[in-house]
Formats: sequence, C-alpha cells, structure tokens
Amino acid sequence: MYTTLISPAQLQALDPEHYVILDCRFQLTDPEYGLHAYQAGHIPGARYLNLDYHLSGVKTGSNGRHPLPDGQRLAVDLGAAGITGDIQVICYDDAGGMYAARAWMLLRWLGHAAVAVLDGGIQAWQQAGAVLETDKKRYMPRRFPVNVSLIETVDADQVLANLDEQDFVVVDARSPERFRGEGETMDPVGGHIPGARNRFFQQNLNSEGRFKDAATLQQEWNTVLNGLPPEQVVHQCGSGVTACHNLLAMEHAGLSGSRLYPGSWSEWCSDPARPVAR
Repeated sequence: MYTTLISPAQLQALDPEHYVILDCRFQLTDPEYGLHAYQAGHIPGARYLNLDYHLSGVKTGSNGRHPLPDGQRLAVDLGAAGITGDIQVICYDDAGGMYAARAWMLLRWLGHAAVAVLDGGIQAWQQAGAVLETDKKRYMPRRFPVNVSLIETVDADQVLANLDEQDFVVVDARSPERFRGEGETMDPVGGHIPGARNRFFQQNLNSEGRFKDAATLQQEWNTVLNGLPPEQVVHQCGSGVTACHNLLAMEHAGLSGSRLYPGSWSEWCSDPARPVAR
C-alpha cells in the first residue's frame, strides 16, 4: 500500500485491476485547462477530477476560494470513479503535485489510507517512456465508504483563539513575497496570520520537480519546526490547496500528525476583524 508518494516505475509494476488513477491537472487562471489536457492525453485508465467542481465546495464569499467539498458528495464522485475502500488510489498533475496533493488530502480526510501522489507527475510518467491515451472509458460506479478521518482540520475560530492560547503553530505554504504581504494578486488583503511561519511548498521539490528524499525533507522540516511536534502544526496557504503539499511532505518525511486549516488566507482575510501581520 502506498500512502504518500509513488514513482512511475512502482505504478507500472502494479496490477491495473487493483488501483484507480485520478488526473488532477488544473490552472487557477484557466479552470478548463485540466479537462482539455486530460482529453488531449492522460495516463491510461485515469479519471479526471476538477479542483473547482470535485475537490472544492460551494463558496459563500467568507469561506475561502477553495472550501472543503461536502464529504458525502465527494464520496459519490469517488465512487463514480470506481474507488472502493480497498483499492489503491494514485493522484497526479503536471504542477509538482500541488493539485494532486489536494486530492490526496481529501481521500485521507474521508478515511482512505491507500492513496499516493505520482512523484513528478505526468512529466515523470512520460520521461519513463510510458504512454498516454485519449480514450475516456466508462467505469462501473462503486460505493466509496466514508471512514474515520486520517487528517484533522481546524477552522478560523480555532486559529483566532490560538493567537492567545498558542496550542499550535501555523505554517504558511505561500511564497515568501505573499507571506510578507508584497505583490498580493490572489486575495484582496496582503499579509499573513500573526505568528505564522513560512515554508514555501515548492521547497519540498528538487530541481527535477520531484519531491526531495524523505531524509532531506525531515531535516528541512525539523529546522522549520524547531522542536515543535508535528501534532502542533497547522498548515495554511492561500486557499487550502498548496498547504496540502506541505502536509504531504511532512507525512512522507515521517513527521505524521499535522493538521490543515482549509479556509486558509482567503477565508482569514475576508473578515476585517481578524488581525493581519506583515
């Protein structure tokens, strides 16, 4: 069972009868990009999931740009993709894992342990000499069971209360510039949650766009945490997407138990009463 990352070679060695592949390609500036890319060529047998439609919930204007989807609706979508409780799931994209990690997190949120991200994405698959297909097959719908969550989340009220209680530390996955409040283009307010630490999610990757090895990630994350146990870490980003990349990196490094603030900065800054640091 693969629970964090899987390589193209490891994927090729698996029996296709025992896994489901999810194509999670997406672009924030072009929401239709992922579907068009999928239609142009995808890993054989892959099903497509859209960040806005499948992997996010309904936006209210105050719950962030990519709120968590309704769990039961997501379970229906996963079942429609042929995923059952005992099947291995592999998620991939073409963006260093930032969208695939969101799908990975959501499956774990619904209690599914056997889910991994294809390290290096579709680029690594093609570099390994593997083929793509353009066919869109029909799959027998299955029942996806919702089990005890493997990932804990916190909400805005808990983060606000924590400013005084200091029960956990927020780690922001956005770029250093956005963390400092410089050049903000995605959200109406620039800055970060007071007391947050910054770990840009792209630092989890090497020069080839693949995750650094577990030992290196553990060393780097231990520097960020500075003695803080993983259970006292809450991940955050702009909208709860790239924060999942940091969550995955810590899990792969053997630092299990950190949590997610799904609403992230886009939810936090929607209320002018919440404090902002720059």
